[in-house]
Amino acid sequence: MDSTLLLENLSNPALLFFVLGIVAVFLKSDLEIPPNSSKFISLYLLFAIGFKGGQELSHETFSPQITWVMLTGVFISVAIPFYTFFILRKKLNVYDAGAAAAAYGSVSAVTFVTAVSYLETHHLQLHGYMVATMALMESPAIIVGLLLISTFCKDEPEGIQKKEALKHSLTNGSVLLIIGSLIIGYLANAKQAEGIKPFTNDLFKGFLAIFLLDMGISSGRKLTSFFSYGWFPIVFAIVVPLFNGCLIGWITGFFCQHSVDRFILAVLAASASYIAVPAAMKISVPQANPGLYLPMALAITFPINITIGLPLYFGIVS
Repeated sequence: MDSTLLLENLSNPALLFFVLGIVAVFLKSDLEIPPNSSKFISLYLLFAIGFKGGQELSHETFSPQITWVMLTGVFISVAIPFYTFFILRKKLNVYDAGAAAAAYGSVSAVTFVTAVSYLETHHLQLHGYMVATMALMESPAIIVGLLLISTFCKDEPEGIQKKEALKHSLTNGSVLLIIGSLIIGYLANAKQAEGIKPFTNDLFKGFLAIFLLDMGISSGRKLTSFFSYGWFPIVFAIVVPLFNGCLIGWITGFFCQHSVDRFILAVLAASASYIAVPAAMKISVPQANPGLYLPMALAITFPINITIGLPLYFGIVS
């Protein structure tokens, strides 16, 4: 990996706002983003990336290559929970291992958005079908996680509601918004899209910086209690995502022609869900402890990916 890529990423304003959020927590500052504003910004980011992806997708001609990329994304989201579950099971109970495995098999939309911003700083354009690929990777991991818990739990409790979890994974707000925005962007012609371009393009990086500030505050608040679980979840949350991202970035080089697609697949493989999966697990597996798998994804894996991961995966696929 080129060290200049890492140094350049570390000076990115959006990343520095994330660090500012963590610093604010440790200084016991009263700095915070109001919950309603935070929710609006997250919805905006999903809407903007979905709409822009739909616009790009409208100019694409579907080919076997695109189909392979999308199928690869789905395969990744199914395979990662399977192997990570057995690693996690060595130290965690069935519920926590299944929930954490689902989180690491699913994807982080915010990590994806940050990766898109990273590409733009290098004057590279995301292919629209990668937005669809990300959306397709949200649900399979949740389903696999539930199946693993059901299989390895001797006495399946009433708390595991498979139908509710499946419905939630498919109708989750973030999944629905990004798919809906993708379709709307695909259907809108260039003239119609131009009318909202200042909102979807020009404001994007500013809103991303504010959102990462909020993520920094959330991460900082969860770190102290999380450290009480010992070294295992910390090491897992650092090593496994980097391994996944590097492996996928390397393997996809054998059949994927576009370095941008390989980079995004690597980022998605390395990311961990801290929105869709916790929401689904809260409904379906209340025995799983969100105080464990949520900080793993948000407070450890997320910052590792946006500091070290992005330039590392970019260096591998370049």
